[in-house]
Amino acid sequence: MAPKEIFLGDEEFFTATHVYPALRLGSGNNKDALATALPSVEVNRKADEPLAALKGFLSGFKGRVLLLAESAGRRETMAEYLAEYGLNPAPCNEFSAFIEGEADFMLGVGPVSGGFILQDSPLAVITENELYAATARPRHKREAARRANLEGWLRDLSELKIGDPVVHENHGIGRYQGLVHMDYGSGSEEFLHLEYAEGATLYVPVAQLHVISRYSGVDPEAIELHRLGSGQWEKAKKKAAEQVRDTAAELLHLYAQRAARKGHTFEFKQHDLEAFADGFGFEETPDQQTAINAVVEDMRSGKPMDRLVCGDVGFGKTEVALRAAFVAVAGGKQVAVLCPTTLLAEQHYQNFADRFADWPVKVAEISRFRSAKEQDEAIKLLGEGKIDVLVGTHRLLQKDVQFSRLGLVIIDEEHRFGVRQKEALKALRAEVDILTLTATPIPRTLGMSLEGLRDFSVIATPPQKRLAIKTFVSKWSKGQIREACLREFKRGGQVYFLHNEVDTIENMKERLEELMPEARIVVGHGQLPERELERVMREFTQQKHNMLLCSTIIETGIDNPHANTIIINRADKFGLAQLHQLRGRVGRSHHQAYAYLLTDEHAKPTAQAQRRLEAITAMEELGSGFFLAMHDLEIRGASEVLGDNQSGEIHEIGFAMYTNMLNAAVKALKEGKAVPDLTQPLSVTSEINLRVPALLPDAYCPDVHERLTLYKRFANCDSEDELRDMQEELIDRFGELPQQALSLLETHRLRLLCRRVGVSKLDAGDKSMTLQFVPLVGDSPPIDPIKIIQLIQSDRSFKLAGQDKLTWQKATPTLKERVAALKELFKKLAN
Repeated sequence: MAPKEIFLGDEEFFTATHVYPALRLGSGNNKDALATALPSVEVNRKADEPLAALKGFLSGFKGRVLLLAESAGRRETMAEYLAEYGLNPAPCNEFSAFIEGEADFMLGVGPVSGGFILQDSPLAVITENELYAATARPRHKREAARRANLEGWLRDLSELKIGDPVVHENHGIGRYQGLVHMDYGSGSEEFLHLEYAEGATLYVPVAQLHVISRYSGVDPEAIELHRLGSGQWEKAKKKAAEQVRDTAAELLHLYAQRAARKGHTFEFKQHDLEAFADGFGFEETPDQQTAINAVVEDMRSGKPMDRLVCGDVGFGKTEVALRAAFVAVAGGKQVAVLCPTTLLAEQHYQNFADRFADWPVKVAEISRFRSAKEQDEAIKLLGEGKIDVLVGTHRLLQKDVQFSRLGLVIIDEEHRFGVRQKEALKALRAEVDILTLTATPIPRTLGMSLEGLRDFSVIATPPQKRLAIKTFVSKWSKGQIREACLREFKRGGQVYFLHNEVDTIENMKERLEELMPEARIVVGHGQLPERELERVMREFTQQKHNMLLCSTIIETGIDNPHANTIIINRADKFGLAQLHQLRGRVGRSHHQAYAYLLTDEHAKPTAQAQRRLEAITAMEELGSGFFLAMHDLEIRGASEVLGDNQSGEIHEIGFAMYTNMLNAAVKALKEGKAVPDLTQPLSVTSEINLRVPALLPDAYCPDVHERLTLYKRFANCDSEDELRDMQEELIDRFGELPQQALSLLETHRLRLLCRRVGVSKLDAGDKSMTLQFVPLVGDSPPIDPIKIIQLIQSDRSFKLAGQDKLTWQKATPTLKERVAALKELFKKLAN
């Protein structure tokens, strides 16, 4: 059925409701109003009694009060918070239950935006917006912020399939074989099943996934698994650790150079930036807003900016660049916009000229589309400081182009420039702010961003109404080509046909004309004279032709919303980044777009090419450019961070482990400490056994893949707030938490507390508990050993049971009592 057969439109709805009486809740001092506004009941987190205002209202109000949370998950969090300060509202599932109930104070769920007091009946409704007035964020904003968390992406196991390699911090590389249930006497537990060399098996409890990371390095099929207990893994870690030390020292040298340089502090009026932003005809997506804020903050900071904005094709990276350019020009500096191709330079020039049309800003372009005379004039004015924004190809990097007050360089698709141009850019980096835009960062730039050498923003939310591009891979087939093109022509659209051999492109044109006499074909490639190419592109954009037979010249930045089908001949010859870029030329409007990747009709693609084509079809959803770059890291072998060798030698221990080692080494050197032993675990990883099942039961979350992702996300939580968000999300998605899921949550809460006081192993039963501490020696142990001695002296239930091991004779029959006792103990040790 069509939506309009099921739903009413706005107009029909309001017409239909017109016959019913309307009840309007006024507020304020209107004596006829049915409701009045609430006094302030806001939580004050800094006060000793944060809920004083709410308690005051409850004690003074002569009626019954209903407190509404946004969702079931939030209700659970609020109930815990209120209980902490002595308020225990009765639970309430629906409004009728509140009306019929007798309790003075109840807690329910409802999508109400503001609270009120009903005039004629003694009832008051309070919402989260009154309670957390200063910090309340609408739910969709919270969810968007959660989605925009980049770190989670990198460390998630959401892409993991059975047979994929993973890295265990203590045992090395094994293959994931699924989740299994086993019972060791305290009820059914869930484990990650890993297979190692010679068929050895390792089971990892799901509450300990913080020691597991996804392997990305060489080809997962070709990876050699480690032998458990053979010392092989220790050897690999040692070798990598030596390399990491040298790399860290070099990185630190670069860091130091960057930190010592004084950048320009751009000053501008916030009001002007907002007025400029109004010229953007769309609402910013959450990620886009985050990226814009980060860039503006960098430019204000007085440190030289070097930020990479990675956003999928058509996700609005240009707007980030426009805002940055505005800040630079408002701060009295010039801006250079550097593009890999003439076509892209032309398009950026149009965009910048349009957006700056209402401002006293001069925008110029130097590229093949401009005559020598026009270019010379632009260079002359640039030197005199009369041009504010200059857009161009690598022509901008030549010696005769002299800026009088350059402050910002915007680089689009840096990976398209050659080594010489990159060296010239490196020299620029020392002096000015750099903003790099890319849809698929090559592994090396991605690697450097992950290691924190460059700052990194990801735009992963698509603009509204944008649809994912449907992608098909097949051998060359005349029938399929004809059908795909005719379908596009019939809906008034245009087609890109990509044939990347200029020598045979005319022959291909004849073949296509024979196949489809209906097509109005025009040919465009990089060897055409500039004016001819400009004419071809303009006519195609104006829809004088319905098919553009072209080379990869269309790869970057051509923005034509009418073209929604692309056919790529011999797609197996292209790299992953290139295929992703080419596919992104279509689907730039709200129409469904299609991409057909054709391979040789007589031969099978190579294994590498096959995996690239599989990757691009698997990454159909919007925003996949970033994941593709991660995938590329795996296909080529992860990259050497500083070397020019793009294939990299990190495959021995995997990219994630290497990154962690490098971060630890750099951090230590930065703080002036000795580099820690990188072959040992880099932070306290606590093994916790509460003698109760801690898992998400099958009946609660039936999808194995979803459970694995959630387990890993729990393991990635580094703060109580993150765990609370996870708890809310689970309740909202799957319902109230069963006992096993609560145990899992408490296990992770204790993991955070254990890490703080250096407990590496905790075994807590109903009669006694054992705590194993990390070695409490060296310059800075997690806690002072004296505290443990004082504890033993003051309480006889504690005893030392060997080096760094403490037992506690404490009866805790229930999990709640056990957790409360441990939290109390950790509080004592931490103070």
